[in-house]
Amino acid sequence: MGGLAAALRHTQVRGFTHALSAGVDAPDLPHDLAATLAGEGAAIVEKQPVVGLWPVAVLPELEGFLGDGGRSLYRFADHIGARRIELARPLMNVNRPEDLPPA
Repeated sequence: MGGLAAALRHTQVRGFTHALSAGVDAPDLPHDLAATLAGEGAAIVEKQPVVGLWPVAVLPELEGFLGDGGRSLYRFADHIGARRIELARPLMNVNRPEDLPPA
């Protein structure tokens, strides 16, 4: 959650309107992910909430959420009304070598 706050601050300073977040354990992100998540407000990928498109405008709410002890990305996403997007193909979640498909 702190990483998302830092990313949104960086995004804001650079003059961008949104930050796209993704975990390093999801190596198969679709090339059109940002377009898929685009729309009104924030959006997260269903079952992979670290993968999301976050408008800079949610930064004050995120900082308040963190200041109040909030730590759950799902809870924050629900708090701001983020849309949950189901992708046509589920993302990989690679935490161990065994999670990778055979070569």
